[in-house]
Formats: sequence, structure tokens, C-alpha cells
Amino acid sequence: MNILFFLTPKSEVAWIEDDATMRQALEKMEYHRYTAIPILNGEGQYVGTLTEGDLLREIKSEYNLNLHEAEDIPVMKVPRRWKMEPVNIGCDIEDLVQMAMRQNFVPVVDDQGVFIGIITRRAIIQYAFRPGKDAGQTERK
Repeated sequence: MNILFFLTPKSEVAWIEDDATMRQALEKMEYHRYTAIPILNGEGQYVGTLTEGDLLREIKSEYNLNLHEAEDIPVMKVPRRWKMEPVNIGCDIEDLVQMAMRQNFVPVVDDQGVFIGIITRRAIIQYAFRPGKDAGQTERK
């Protein structure tokens, strides 16, 4: 099965650029109700994922919970607890599922590393347990 079946395209995903500030990231995450957000560079390549936990740990440890002092800090200076690797557009479904078990969404990139969208764990689960499909059965094409 082609993983593009599950893809939420970049045009429908909130993301931040690598030169965004902590405040911009927090505001975008709050607005979209995200707990994690992809980070892209100026060429549109995926460079990482930032989580609420990453931001909270940084504000707590470096700024004594003072968000005002931390609002202009670039997101790329925020240490990230987990390295969320993207999958290539040509990866197989088994690799995708393995990655989705460890994170809420899996970033998808093309052969040049350009971000094209995400695949959410929810989309995979909804497909696996859709009405009329046996729970343990997988389709092969």
C-alpha cells in the first residue's frame, strides 16, 4: 500500500520555520491545538519537530518559568527530547507503522528532504479498524 493514502499535505499542516521564536511556536501550537509541530528550514526541508514538553522544559530550566524572558529565543536553540525522523515518500507501510507507534505524527519528505506533509497515527488506526475490515488483516498491493 502506498503511504500517500494516509498523507495530510503540507498545505493543511501548521508548521514553523527554523528562525521562529519560542513565542511564535507557542502561539501557533496554541491556535491549532497542536502538542507538537514540524520545523522547516527556508528551503522547505524538514529539520525537526518541536513539542510542548520541549518548550516547557526550556522555559523551566533556563528562564525560571518566565515566558516573557523566553519569548524571543529562537526555536532551534530549544533542546528537543526526542528526535522524530521523517519517512521518505517511498517508504513501506511497515516502517511507517513502526514510526507512528513512537510519535503522534510522522513527517513525510521527498527525495530531496523537502517536507510534503504528515501522516498521523490516528489516520493509520482509522484505516486499520474501518467498518468491514477484519482487525488483523492487512491489504497488500
